[in-house]
Amino acid sequence: MRPLDGITVVSLEQAVAAPFASRQLADLGARVIKIERPQGGDFARRYDTTVHGESSYFVWLNRSKESLTLDAKSPEGLAVLDSLLGEADVFLHNLGPGAVNRLGLDATSLAERHPRVIHCTISGYGTTGEWAHRKAYDLLVQSEAGLVSVTGTPGHVARVGVSIADIAAGMYAYSGILTALLHREKTGRALPVEVSLFEALAEWMGSPAYYTAYSGTTPPRVGAQHATIAPYGPYSTADGDVIMLAVQNDREWSLFCSIVLGDATLQEKSEFVSNSARVANRDQLNSTIGARFSALTTVRALELLDEARIANARVNTVQEFLEHPALKSRNRWREVDAPGGRIRALVPPASLAGIEPRMDAVPALGADTDRILGELGYTADAVAQLKSAGTV
Repeated sequence: MRPLDGITVVSLEQAVAAPFASRQLADLGARVIKIERPQGGDFARRYDTTVHGESSYFVWLNRSKESLTLDAKSPEGLAVLDSLLGEADVFLHNLGPGAVNRLGLDATSLAERHPRVIHCTISGYGTTGEWAHRKAYDLLVQSEAGLVSVTGTPGHVARVGVSIADIAAGMYAYSGILTALLHREKTGRALPVEVSLFEALAEWMGSPAYYTAYSGTTPPRVGAQHATIAPYGPYSTADGDVIMLAVQNDREWSLFCSIVLGDATLQEKSEFVSNSARVANRDQLNSTIGARFSALTTVRALELLDEARIANARVNTVQEFLEHPALKSRNRWREVDAPGGRIRALVPPASLAGIEPRMDAVPALGADTDRILGELGYTADAVAQLKSAGTV
């Protein structure tokens, strides 16, 4: 038994945020019925064709789901969707502003017909307020939330290299749905869940927000370094490799000076005596550390850092990450089916003792349409008529 065995999720989803939330529910055993447009389906299917002809985004976000093609804007399609919702536990969507209301599937309307269904909305900026009507994509939300302003180098802003706003919203939708399921189990009441990309990322901006609000200055863009901790960032060795290191407190700074830098007196210099002083004198600090590391081989630098118990890392490529010993030694890879062939997939990061996560196939577009409609009582002739009309 998996924790969500017996739970059915119907998801009008596309792109990243909602599919990430529903895939995590599927990992725990939920049946996820993914509603896709008959012509083309989820547009994330066509972001690229790198994974045996499939999109890298799509295969990551959509394993263990069932794909039902459905034109929810047509009366016949809406009737199919309503029948599905009558048997569901969760309705999840990330449609554009106002779309779910036009379908009569807003939280209030759905509760009148199916009071036990948990309604979860993922929007850009919320369903109320001055920004409710605006479209939102990951880069735009990163920008509006101030994340881009603190990411990059002094001369150039940068987008975070993954869809962090979508991922944050998907995580909060996932945890919100789990909380709502627990609440329904305790009280019998299905509470609606609402998450916006902007508010999810706003929570993750807590540290720079407090720093700015109470210092009067915005944390500077310092590339791969840390805006408020030093030394914390990249240093090049004599071999030309880059090592990341992180000194978190004065005890570590003392060990770093005596063992790694080979000069215990540095810890007492007024320019370096505290973290605030080191941040204020970052250029001088980096010059001192850089001179030492440029004289050390990569192997020796890592040995000294480990001896001093200073946290450190190599700057891996994505290919090196794929073969990382921390994943191999813990057996974190599995193989799953996808429309174009077998692919590797990572085990979900939250491990539950004694429970193997569900890791089933990535569905082809409409792969489960006939079977799902049959479960709802549609005959083969009725399904054929829906297909000829372009409803499914």
